[in-house]
Amino acid sequence: MGHMGQKLVSETLSHFSKLAGLTKQATSEERRELLRTVSDAIVESTQGADCKSFGELDDLLASVAADYSVEIRAELAELVASSTQFVRATEQFALDDIKVAAPILTRSRILNDATLLKVIGTNSQHHMMAVTRRQEISPAVTKALVDAGNDDVVVSLLSNNGAQIAHETYETVAKRAETSAVLQFPLVRRQDVPVELLNDLYTKVEGEIRREIVQKFNSVSPEELEKAFERSRQRVSKKTGETVVDYGVATHRIDSLVRGGSLKPASLISLLREGPQSRTSFIVAFARLTDIELEFSHRIVTAHDLDTIALLCRGAGFERAIYVTLAIALKKPDDRTDPEHLGQLYEDVPVVAAQRAIRFWKVRTALAA
Repeated sequence: MGHMGQKLVSETLSHFSKLAGLTKQATSEERRELLRTVSDAIVESTQGADCKSFGELDDLLASVAADYSVEIRAELAELVASSTQFVRATEQFALDDIKVAAPILTRSRILNDATLLKVIGTNSQHHMMAVTRRQEISPAVTKALVDAGNDDVVVSLLSNNGAQIAHETYETVAKRAETSAVLQFPLVRRQDVPVELLNDLYTKVEGEIRREIVQKFNSVSPEELEKAFERSRQRVSKKTGETVVDYGVATHRIDSLVRGGSLKPASLISLLREGPQSRTSFIVAFARLTDIELEFSHRIVTAHDLDTIALLCRGAGFERAIYVTLAIALKKPDDRTDPEHLGQLYEDVPVVAAQRAIRFWKVRTALAA
């Protein structure tokens, strides 16, 4: 170590020793003045110390910081939060009390993913919240935050445009959003959210959220929409067997109707009148006639989602009378909605809006080759 490096380390040690002697009774002005002196010493050390002497200074700060009160450690953390050289001290402060860790977790550029993941795995929701405010967040860290964080943490993460969120993590958030209303708007308004996940979410939400999802569908570029179609087709192929056990038999029956040219909207009424044994055939036929995914058709029919069924019937050009007949058969047993009101529900759906919404749901290839 050169003479300059030795002098800087010696002077800074002296300042740290004085800090250690501060008591809770010391005035805030006294603390600020001494911390200002320490701050100057730290700045000088970044400019004048060689790598070896600075490393020793970093070790020194990390080793003696534990002797200070939370208040003093917090003020030291503020000093080094913007530094790119106090590696050891920065990592130590990141795992400290949230008053100490907050500026480090939020602003420090030298924290690596390993340290951030350790913080998420061992510390509080407040620590995670601080991590969500970083200028950049890697996919690995965002996944950990979603897995371990509460809804407030996830909302903050979704609001950070610098957070890189992988498709798998978006799927986790979308699943949580089905039962957590606080996540829905932040997720839908996220610029890079995969639109096929909004397709899934649409039937789990109501009102304004649904309208925002429809607007999102309309703003997606044709290229991104096609990518979303492909991702959605792949997901459907994995889920179909789990949700519709007699899919093969039903598909074979509907294929025969298609080949004979007899699959028409009125066919849906006939299938429903056959009773529960033809419910899967109805689901397949409804998917074909409205050109949507089978899994989506299955979900809205079993959920008695008359709003979405009205939107699909309107967009596919079904007659009002056919929708009303289907709605009467598909509504919940305790639903006392009269036919006139059901007809109005159909009329209230703007045709253009319906067509734009189902533009995403349409499957460009037949569900069965």
